[in-house]
Amino acid sequence: MSERPLELAWLRIFEAVGRLGGLTRAAQELGLSQPAVSYTVRMLEEQLGTPLLMRSHRGSTLTPAGETLHRAACGAVAELDGAARAIRRMSRRPVVRLFTDYGFASFWMMPRVAAFRLVRPDTEVHVIASAAAEPSGDNAEDVAVLFGTRSDFPANAVQLLEEKVVPVCGPRFAARHGLAEQPARIGAVPLLHLESTPRPRWFGWSDWFTATGFARGPSASDLSLNTYGLVVQAAIADQGVALGWSGLIDGALADGTLVAIGPPLLRADHGYWLRPGPDPSPAARDLIDWIEREVKADAGSARFGKPAK
Repeated sequence: MSERPLELAWLRIFEAVGRLGGLTRAAQELGLSQPAVSYTVRMLEEQLGTPLLMRSHRGSTLTPAGETLHRAACGAVAELDGAARAIRRMSRRPVVRLFTDYGFASFWMMPRVAAFRLVRPDTEVHVIASAAAEPSGDNAEDVAVLFGTRSDFPANAVQLLEEKVVPVCGPRFAARHGLAEQPARIGAVPLLHLESTPRPRWFGWSDWFTATGFARGPSASDLSLNTYGLVVQAAIADQGVALGWSGLIDGALADGTLVAIGPPLLRADHGYWLRPGPDPSPAARDLIDWIEREVKADAGSARFGKPAK
C-alpha cells in the first residue's frame, strides 16, 4: 500500500467503471482498451491495499471501499469538468441562441440585430427560425419568442406584442381597387393566406370577416403561402391583400411600402411572448432586457392600423 497521491487520470477511469457497472462499458465510453481499464483498477487497488471491485462474468460491482472512492471520484470529475467549461467560456465570445418563428425573425429581430451589437459587441446572437411552435430537443434555446396565449407559457414569460392585425396591400393595389375608400371591397379581391394547422394559433381571414361583418365574395385567385415573409412579399408585389400583424409590418406601413385598408382586429390575450431559457447567462439576460426596451420604444412611435388616404 502506497501513501502517494492517486493519479487524477485513474480517478476518471474509475468513475466511469463505477457509473457504468463494468470494465468493458467504461473502456468503450473512454475510448480505451478493456485491459487498460482493468490495469488502472488494479493499480488503484494496489496503491490503496484493498479490493475496489467484485468481478463476475455478469460485470463488476463496487466493494464498500470502492463505493467510498467512487463518491470522491464523481465529485472530483464533476468539479474538474465544470472548471474546464468555465475556462472555455472565458476564452470565447458569449453566444445567445434565440428561437422564434419566421415572421418575428424576419420582420422584428433581424432588422435590429445590428443595434444590439452596439450594446453588446462581444456577443454573438444565433437566431433559430422555425415553423414549429416549440424548440425541439436539439434546439436548446437561451431565449424564445413564441406566439400563443398566457396559458401556453410559464409565469416568467413576458408578453411583448398583443395580436393586432389589419388588412394591408401595396398602395397601387389599393388605389386600383378603391380599397381605401371602400374597405368592404376587400371581399371581392384576391386574399393572401398564411398556411396553418387545423387549429391555427393566429387570426385568419375568416376571423376578420366574422368580426367586421363584411361579405367574402367568391375568388379563385387567392394565394396560400407557408411563411409570413412570403405573404408580405406577395402583398408588396400587388398579388392581393394580406393580414398584417402589429410589430411585424410597422416598418412597411411607416415607409409606405404597404398601406392599411380596413379596420384592425385585436385579441389582447394572444400575441408574442418572450420566454427565458433555464438559467440565462448574463449575455442572454442582456438580450432579454434589450428586446423588452425595444418593444416599449416601438409602442410609443407606432402608426399601426392607420388607414390609407
